[in-house]
Amino acid sequence: MLEILYRDEHLIAINKPSGLLVHKSFYSGEADTYAIQELRKQIGQKVFPVHRLDRKTSGVLLFTLDKETLKIMSAQFASRKVKKKYIAILRGWTKEEETIDYDLINEDEIKQNAITYYHRLQISEIDLPFLKHQTSRYCLVEAIPETGRFHQLRKHFKHILHPILGCRKHGCNKQNKLWLQTFGITKMTLHAHQLIFNHPISNERITVNATIDDEFKRVGAILSFDLSLYS
Repeated sequence: MLEILYRDEHLIAINKPSGLLVHKSFYSGEADTYAIQELRKQIGQKVFPVHRLDRKTSGVLLFTLDKETLKIMSAQFASRKVKKKYIAILRGWTKEEETIDYDLINEDEIKQNAITYYHRLQISEIDLPFLKHQTSRYCLVEAIPETGRFHQLRKHFKHILHPILGCRKHGCNKQNKLWLQTFGITKMTLHAHQLIFNHPISNERITVNATIDDEFKRVGAILSFDLSLYS
């Protein structure tokens, strides 16, 4: 059963588990189950995804229950009126805050402007030798993408040389292998913890929060991060 975070006669939001595809996509490959199908079966009616999360990204995923509401919400996303907040665990210690303004190439090989703001929440250094270093450093950040490009956060954090822990395609595979061998963990530590938007009918400001899963908590415990705000 999918965890339902918000529901009314127009909208429904779930806490998407890591590993679940939103819907069939040429770029994401095939799967046995999809969020859109599972939610339709669970509530017994059609749903329409407003946005998407990567397969390995967990967190708030919003659907509408009719096509007219879909148009309104899609326009909100397109005009950047929806605020999306993520938490991520990165390799190394980033700056305390930064705006990454770095163009990305989309699936059709077209360059698109992409902007991400982040601020560092916590830092950690553990006794885990890596390459020439006797310890390993990590940080917890909150990231707010101002644009919604494909794999934007994963690519942007790679660009500043602080890749997301557990990210394979845009991460550090040597670090990922180290965590697998040492702790048995393969999780990508990227979670969409909050979505803020105006209700398409009432115009009321809506905030939807999604808690992290047990694997994210386990990584946080190893690094002595306080994740109580997200649990």
